[in-house]
Amino acid sequence: MHSICILRLSAIGDVTHVIPVVLSLQEQVPGIKITWVIGKIEAKLVGDMPGVEFIIFDKNAGRQGYSDLRKKMKGRSFDALLHMQVAFRANLASACIPAKIRVGYDKARSKDLHSLFVGHRIKPAQHQHVRDCLASFLEPLGLRAAPPKWLIPLTGSDHEFANQHLTRERKNLIISPCASHALRNWPPERYAQLADHAARQHGMKVILVGSPASFEADYCAAIETAMKEKAHNICGKDTLKQLTALMSHADLVVAPDTGPAHIASAVGTDVLGIFAASNPNRSGPYNSLKWCVNRYPEALQKFTGKTVAEARWGARAEFEGAMELVTVEDATTMLDLWVTANP
Repeated sequence: MHSICILRLSAIGDVTHVIPVVLSLQEQVPGIKITWVIGKIEAKLVGDMPGVEFIIFDKNAGRQGYSDLRKKMKGRSFDALLHMQVAFRANLASACIPAKIRVGYDKARSKDLHSLFVGHRIKPAQHQHVRDCLASFLEPLGLRAAPPKWLIPLTGSDHEFANQHLTRERKNLIISPCASHALRNWPPERYAQLADHAARQHGMKVILVGSPASFEADYCAAIETAMKEKAHNICGKDTLKQLTALMSHADLVVAPDTGPAHIASAVGTDVLGIFAASNPNRSGPYNSLKWCVNRYPEALQKFTGKTVAEARWGARAEFEGAMELVTVEDATTMLDLWVTANP
């Protein structure tokens, strides 16, 4: 093999799980040319990885996006395509990429006509974390599955930004409260109570982060307003790279099922995950599963009548009231356990 194309457009969390695949490819096949077709926002996080050509696919451009991708692929032929996204839009995009071998998901995890666009499949696996699933895409090529190893390039200015907002005198707790789906969000007042507990009982500096989207700004403002202690709210004031640097120097991150939780895990920072609407054993922060508050089994039973064993692996419990099954005591107890383990 001399050239490989990776197709994974989104989302931020899933994109972080592709990083080990790239690093493993470079290690197992020295000199291989890697092209990654990726979304515009996601490229802002990983688009400067060494030894990788990035091609932006604008998912909002409609037919023009596919036309642009075809033009960029004209005259090319890859030894293999790792088609890592089953959404119909991604399946159509894959048709624009010429490759001798096309690796996709096993039948159980295929949807939106994915099977029509691939010729080789990863092995079926039950109860597998998303990271391990993506890591296995190397196996049909006769390579080893990618180990959990990450590298996100950061600049000195990114680290400087982080140092401006962190303190060296006490532990830094970052709260990234918003997921892409509102039904995965924990109530703001509960975040506020957890933050007050962190500040009062453990002397932590609490930092609120989020995107510039008005919903996230309002959410962080609601947490700050409900808190009795002081919070450092920088929601919307950082880039993805600055957020990554901030998390790499922080002591702990609190987050629901959201991209920043995976960024934190990738840079080696522990994550206290807040889970009920989704299963952390499938989509939680890979290196911090033991620090996740997990009320997913209760939510699944309450709203679907099924146990985890009975439900389809990866089934969501995104219902009104699901996240409220996670109590403040659940979170503060987990925080206390983390502090005890990290004096």
